[in-house]
Amino acid sequence: MQTLLLWLFYISTFYAFIPGIISRLFGFRVFRKGTGPKEFALTFDDGPDPRFTPKLLDLLKRYGVKATFFVVGSNAERHPDLIRRIHAEGHLIGIHNYVHKTNWLMRPATVRKQIKRTDDIIYNITGERSTYYRPPWGIVNLFDISKRRQVQIVLWSAMFGDWREKQGADRLTEKMISRLNPGEVMLLHDCGTTLGADQDAPEHMLVALERTLQEAEQRGLRSIRVDEMIKQVEHSPLQQISFGKRLIVGLWLAWEQVFQLLYRLKTITPADPFLHYRTRKYQGAAVRLEDGSTLVKGDKIIELHIDNRQLFELGIRSRSSAQLAIRMIRRMEKDLPVLAERIAGDESLLAAKVLYGVTMINRGPEKFGFTVLDLPNGWFARSTKFYLSVLLSVIHPSGGARLKERSEALVPKMILMPVSQLLNKMNPKTPHSGVASERNRRQEEALPLQGSAVDPELPGITVVH
Repeated sequence: MQTLLLWLFYISTFYAFIPGIISRLFGFRVFRKGTGPKEFALTFDDGPDPRFTPKLLDLLKRYGVKATFFVVGSNAERHPDLIRRIHAEGHLIGIHNYVHKTNWLMRPATVRKQIKRTDDIIYNITGERSTYYRPPWGIVNLFDISKRRQVQIVLWSAMFGDWREKQGADRLTEKMISRLNPGEVMLLHDCGTTLGADQDAPEHMLVALERTLQEAEQRGLRSIRVDEMIKQVEHSPLQQISFGKRLIVGLWLAWEQVFQLLYRLKTITPADPFLHYRTRKYQGAAVRLEDGSTLVKGDKIIELHIDNRQLFELGIRSRSSAQLAIRMIRRMEKDLPVLAERIAGDESLLAAKVLYGVTMINRGPEKFGFTVLDLPNGWFARSTKFYLSVLLSVIHPSGGARLKERSEALVPKMILMPVSQLLNKMNPKTPHSGVASERNRRQEEALPLQGSAVDPELPGITVVH
């Protein structure tokens, strides 16, 4: 009996658990996030539902946006008029199995029948086949991944628990707006009759969705179909990166999430994260600061960390080193005044002596008043240089070639700024001119594809250690 249970454990791990982890962490053979500068994707599971789907379609039509509906085949069979309306109004229809049952509990042949039966129902109603598939609960097995040529598996990057009625429209709105960013694939539900869902929960979802669409209009964002988002990704620089680099990026981003949880990092602008920070005690050798004070062991510091995902996306979207540097400077210009305002209103942050980070040598931090100093020789400096070198080879537009050209200059440095200096320098109440922002954007886009004679390094790449 013990041997049988052991074999069942091995089989289930190989069949379901490992493929699920690989697809979630690394996006292997699944689609879960876009790369467009102004587009996000609304996706709806479990419908169509005669009570909520018509209201949802009315809402989407009112705001002129497109979405993707992953329909349960048995529901589509019962409500063909709703499927016709979804199709007629320009939305994409995907497959969510014939019955809402996890693929972990079905044989591969059964899953294939579920997909084919649902596809046939969609075809008989609309005259078009569907090749987009989302397994219930996003749970994939080994054979789902192997079916990539038959269907495109679509997961998500943002999930909100909108199937729970007790969450309410206000809390749901807050969660949705916090994840309203370009490239996000949002998972929502237009039916409350599936196992574990509350029947009236979609009512709250509709309220929260309208508020989110209003916010999207103000930000200049729009929802598009998943197939359109996939086309954007296929033409993005990300597809030119080797599998090995994508694997490194996946591990790197996963580590950052763990690090943020372990050390309770806070984010300056959660809606568009770029700079994270935490407070801790300084553990290095004494450092003389520009204002005449001295940083000594035990002093409280605010340690800065740049968001790894943002850093990677800025890197792959930049056409030259100069453009990448300028885009990062713009983000620092946006976040540092917010940080100054937060420090001014928080006594625990005001007690910190300096802002602190570790970066590759560059001219960017000096622009903001940071002092750039060598790290003391030792294990930390060597390990940090290795880490940042790997990082730079992945995100820099010139890749590993940059390391070969300027390897002697690419050494980790400390950046330091007294908190008092930041508060004196930054004026967070000064509004940024819309005209100036547009001029900055045009300057960035006008930069040459190749590095210029004055080729700034990445400003402020901070290490996660």
